[in-house]
Order: sequence, then structure tokens, then C-alpha cells
Amino acid sequence: MRGILVFIYEVFKIFVIALLIVIPIRYFIFQPFVVNGESMEPNFHNGDYLVVDEISYRLREPQRGEVIIFRSPIDPSKRFIKRIIGLPGETIEIKGGYVFLIESGELQRINELSYLSKDIETMGDIETSLGHDEYFVLGDNRSRSLDSRKIGLISGKDIIGRAVFRAWPLDDFARLEVPTY
Repeated sequence: MRGILVFIYEVFKIFVIALLIVIPIRYFIFQPFVVNGESMEPNFHNGDYLVVDEISYRLREPQRGEVIIFRSPIDPSKRFIKRIIGLPGETIEIKGGYVFLIESGELQRINELSYLSKDIETMGDIETSLGHDEYFVLGDNRSRSLDSRKIGLISGKDIIGRAVFRAWPLDDFARLEVPTY
């Protein structure tokens, strides 16, 4: 009988220690995110399981091209996945199917060919200047995405984190690279 109690006590200790390690990591450093919908195709598909890094943006600012998870400005209980296109203080313009950054009065087309097909057009005619702590985000599937063209700019306080790994499906397991511009 004493051997059974010692065994139960040891299992209980291991369980408590595991919880003390896993819970802080899950709630403060990494969290899972399951893609829901078509807005990020062809790069992310409905049902993809991603690992989201919640700590990077406490140490540095988000960068253009990073895929982020954020709270919807329309319904904060919902989480969206999109790609950062415009950074605080920048002016973004969409015209003729392309996305431009306006610097010193000059239009510079943002090169998205590393993650978008060359025949993808970005619909809409928009020019918007981003304030302090505001981000312009777009889905990779521009025709099926509810993004900054419709919901407006994203506040930095609404960003949960950046997608760093695709964990599911297993044959697509990979670290997610940030494109260079």
C-alpha cells in the first residue's frame, strides 16, 4: 500500500512540475493558432496549425512582411492572421492592382513576389498615412481577405504575436521566413 502512495505522490509531483513549466510558456511566450478561412492562401490554408511567438514584439518592433495574429478591431474576441505591409509613419497607396510605399513624395512599388504570384492584383484605390503604432495589413489571397482595406489600420496593442512555425500538416512543417524587400 505504501508503494502505491509513493508512486501516486511521484506522479503528482511530475504533473505539477510539468504544469509549472508548460503553462507560462503557453500563455506568455508561444501559443497555437489554427488558420480559419482562405484569406492567406496559397501560403496558409484552412486548418493549418501555426505556433505564434508572443514575446518578440516586446523586444523589437514588427517588420514588413511578417505574418501576424491580431485581435479584430471590429470584434476583439476574434483573431485574424494577415501580413504586415505598412509600418508606423509610412504612407501606403494601392492603385492599379499594386501596393506602393510613398517615400519623399515618390511611389515605390512593394515587391511581394517572394510570397505572391505575379498575377495577384490588390484591388482598391486607397492612400493612407499610418500614425504612431499603426500597421497596414493585407491577406495573401487579396480577393478573399478582410484586411486593412476594409477594417482599417491595426493598432500595435492588438497584435498578439507573429507566426513562426507551421506545425500542421506535418508534411508542411517549417519555420516561417520573413521576406526581404
